[in-house]
Amino acid sequence: MSPFLKLERDGPVLIATMNRPETRNALSDAGVVEEFVACCEQVNADLSIRAVVLTGAGPAFSSGGNLKSIRTEMGAGLGEPPLSRLAYRNGIQRLPLAWCNLEVPTIAAVNGPAHGAGNDLATMCDIRIAAESAVFCETFVKLGLIAGDGGAWLLPRAIGMSNACEMAFTGEPIDARQALAWGLVSRVVPDGELLEQSLQLAGRIAANPPHALRMTKRLMREGQHTRLDTLLEMSAGFQALAHHTAEHEQALAGFLQRRKR
Repeated sequence: MSPFLKLERDGPVLIATMNRPETRNALSDAGVVEEFVACCEQVNADLSIRAVVLTGAGPAFSSGGNLKSIRTEMGAGLGEPPLSRLAYRNGIQRLPLAWCNLEVPTIAAVNGPAHGAGNDLATMCDIRIAAESAVFCETFVKLGLIAGDGGAWLLPRAIGMSNACEMAFTGEPIDARQALAWGLVSRVVPDGELLEQSLQLAGRIAANPPHALRMTKRLMREGQHTRLDTLLEMSAGFQALAHHTAEHEQALAGFLQRRKR
């Protein structure tokens, strides 16, 4: 079977395309999580990568879990509840831990339906841009399940508790315009312009000094759950590092030169 993630470079931007349209880019198939984890390790180790754009091949962003295999590989078909617990911990739950710990900014270019774990995957990204045809749905309750991939942590942070509860408790979809109104995405664009506009934004991000960019990303993530005094201490430490980088000196010299003109 061909790789799930198709990885391409556009200068300092990595484009990661979920490339299994025949399953609507389902995330619970064998090997998918391993590919995501390996991709994250590659990005974190490669300082030439300054942003990642994640999208899906075909008409869907991601359908979430593959219903044909979810029972046998993660659910009652395993025979004992502790085995299901381990299947989640050793499987899909590695994805949010790895993706949310990416050091560079991430953009979800949501090209179509994002259901269940696919919706949660979009919320793992720092920025979300939706095509007009995109649909978002926290489908778990409709199947008598809960979000085993961390959706109860991710979704309220993206759209607030009330909106997240409405999505999670009803399991009903919202379209791209509703997603924009709720803050799930930062913009909605025509389908044919999705990747182009996502790459333009990624390029504007990637134009900034890489060390400062990675430290800014880390602080933004830490700020979601840590105390102010802890974040301030981290910020002081990171700023001390930033002051002693060549990229800061170069940027400062360029700024001062422009002011003299």
